[in-house]
Amino acid sequence: MTARLALVCRHPIKSIGYEEIKGATLTEGRALPFDREWAVAHEAAKFGRALTEWSPKLNFLRGVVGHKLMAIRTTSDTESRRVTLTHPDASPLSIAPDDAADAAALIDWLRPLWPSDRPSPAFVGRVPGQAMTDWPDPFISILSLSSLGELSARMGREISPHRFRGNLWIDGLPPFAEFDLIGKTLRIGGAELEVRQRITRCKATTVDPDTGISDADTLAALKTAWGHQDFGTYAVVTRSGAITLGDEVTIQ
Repeated sequence: MTARLALVCRHPIKSIGYEEIKGATLTEGRALPFDREWAVAHEAAKFGRALTEWSPKLNFLRGVVGHKLMAIRTTSDTESRRVTLTHPDASPLSIAPDDAADAAALIDWLRPLWPSDRPSPAFVGRVPGQAMTDWPDPFISILSLSSLGELSARMGREISPHRFRGNLWIDGLPPFAEFDLIGKTLRIGGAELEVRQRITRCKATTVDPDTGISDADTLAALKTAWGHQDFGTYAVVTRSGAITLGDEVTIQ
């Protein structure tokens, strides 16, 4: 079976929603365009009220402690830099996060979805050219639908890919064969990516992205069946080019 690019996802605001897209133009040494472009800092953030460089995830709102955030979905327009957010328990919100008034509206919209016993949402931050991913490196995550299918079978239920907040999902690889790709280069469409490392998962993956409720112990399932809590890999773009759903994935 030929491996192909089956799903492309981005997350314009770190931990605040996800969206599926048809493709993207990747740039050497850069993250997926419009992925983690912004992040919402909380009141206990170590950098105070100004985000000027990449900072660790503990400074931001995250789904691992704010489960309701996992049920946010987004649609975005890269030209207008507007993002529309929806949630089962909130009215839709359309904002331009770079606009101060819109950023304040986002903070207000998030408050009821964030645990009251956690430091409150404070402000929306952005560092031009730096994605607010969990690592400072310009990683793009690559995951396997067959691995997801194997995990689902082990758990006796369908597990949504959106629990894992991945970027590029490949179909056609043997389950968990993506770990064998570390150090190798993948050609997808006109782009090439070098696979660098495995991704160790957190409790955010236990949360249903439709409901925002923790209802499936993905971590225990991974640990019991495979002896680890890794799912997916990180890669870096080594050759710029466009990728599109259905593109063949070749290993070099």
